[in-house]
Amino acid sequence: MNWYLGVLKKYAVFDGRARRKEYWMYSLFNLIVYCAVLIVDGVLGLSGILDILFILATIIPGLAVSVRRLHDIGKSGFWFLLLLIPIIGAVTLLFFACKDSQPGNNEFGANPKENFA
Repeated sequence: MNWYLGVLKKYAVFDGRARRKEYWMYSLFNLIVYCAVLIVDGVLGLSGILDILFILATIIPGLAVSVRRLHDIGKSGFWFLLLLIPIIGAVTLLFFACKDSQPGNNEFGANPKENFA
């Protein structure tokens, strides 16, 4: 759970690096919570109000951890704009998210993976 709170503590921090584990665990937890929000929203008949509130609350930390993940493999955060290209952009970003950390320091900071080794 520390990985999730760590991302939320860096709510709008777009500099630095994020390990694969931090990125994927945050994404998985958000997916699970989002599914629960959709169920509660449907049961209560709120017409998507909780859904919209959840998305608004998590969009900035999600963007921030995605940019930090790109930094971890040595890419600029602007690569996130690949999502504007249908299918190919999403597949490319998925590939980037699965890549291992760039060893050692890079222009975005020290390798966070080495701190845990």
